[in-house]
Amino acid sequence: MKRKSLARARRQAFLPGLRPSGVPLVAVIGRPNVGKSTLFNRILGTRNAIVDDRPGVTRDRIYAECTYQGRRFQLVDTGGLDPTADDGMLGLIRRQSQTALAAADVLLVIMDGRAGLTPVDREIVDALHGVDKPTFWVVNKIDTPALEPLLADFHALGKDTLFPVSAEHGNGVDDLLEAFLHLLPAHDEDLAETATTRVAVVGRPNVGKSTLVNTILGEERVLVSDVPGTTRDPVDTQLEREGQSFLLTDTAGLRRRGRVEPGIEGYSVARTMRALGRSDIGVLLIDGIEGVTDQDTKIAGLIQRQGRGCVILVNKWDLRRNQPEAKKQFSLELKRQFPFFTFVPVVFGSALSPKTVDHVFSTVTRVMDAFSYRVPTGRLNQFLQKALTDNPLTVKKGNPPKSLYMTQVATKPPTFALFAGKSAVITPAYLRYLENQLRVTFGFEGTPLRILVRKKG
Repeated sequence: MKRKSLARARRQAFLPGLRPSGVPLVAVIGRPNVGKSTLFNRILGTRNAIVDDRPGVTRDRIYAECTYQGRRFQLVDTGGLDPTADDGMLGLIRRQSQTALAAADVLLVIMDGRAGLTPVDREIVDALHGVDKPTFWVVNKIDTPALEPLLADFHALGKDTLFPVSAEHGNGVDDLLEAFLHLLPAHDEDLAETATTRVAVVGRPNVGKSTLVNTILGEERVLVSDVPGTTRDPVDTQLEREGQSFLLTDTAGLRRRGRVEPGIEGYSVARTMRALGRSDIGVLLIDGIEGVTDQDTKIAGLIQRQGRGCVILVNKWDLRRNQPEAKKQFSLELKRQFPFFTFVPVVFGSALSPKTVDHVFSTVTRVMDAFSYRVPTGRLNQFLQKALTDNPLTVKKGNPPKSLYMTQVATKPPTFALFAGKSAVITPAYLRYLENQLRVTFGFEGTPLRILVRKKG
């Protein structure tokens, strides 16, 4: 097995648009349906990648940070590699796998012990001939010692060491990790973590989410196809723009619940919801040609219920640039369909345009500032007294409310506690008034606000 120092291997480790994380990149590769995603999930200890018996489930590169015995590395799951595939979805998947292979420091080549050594396995081995990177040959689905004789077929590859594992049950996985542990640098616990803005790109299928992500990164990071449902797993990519750190997540398109097929698509939708929940900002793409649909409204409602900041991108607007009244009409339609999102900024543009990307990121930065803004308590209570003077509270049994005060108890999203005596009547309409006044006074562009009423005593 050829090995070399990671310092040399990392020279071409990260592609344009990816920020070097300072940790080695370990790629899981192999032909379709040999258990790559199962091994990926086993090493992580979580179900980050969708696993299904059908080949071709994983399409994009899925990255995750790992720590093993104090050593850090970045693990990447890839789609099934077919060296002969050039056209259609298989060709796109092959290019994604080859990109991961070129960027990796360590390769884990996975084969199916029960299926035996196949012609495609041999083609992958031949394709890796001359690749000067640490490579570990893993034979999966060896669930019990009784199945170890199946390894004999794979010794024909002429490799010194084979690693029999059961990705499903975990057998042999620790031995595999121990084998490349010495290639991983020790984790520096004192290394300061950079504040990262998490941005999820969401929307209906085929509105341009993956196109936007690829334009941002300047490379084919995720598959783009006219076939709805091309993206299945949420795809995370870390990048830096103008000194700021972002974690960008491309997600699967969300269709109407009645049209979501059980199985793979159902898993994709669930993962999209989790990706949105762990993000700070949701960038909601809407098709500027088709207009606002009921499903767009439902997705916007999901962002609101998750309490995330939001930026709306009306995509494909370059096709309507010769319609002078179109933007005004579309804006009115957005207000009609999204009455709960009047505070959300709207960007009109094209997912293919770098100018649109610049505009989206500047808007995301403003929204993130509002999403994490904390109002000093003194200023907040000055605001409250003015709001009460301009619009007094309803009194209960003629008793004026005593000593109301407000404090901010959380950010992301900004959350306020309003303390009031028992005689104060605080209606939902009055809370909406306070929310609107908070926005007028402090901005809070693109972020939801929460006001919690607490009765004193």
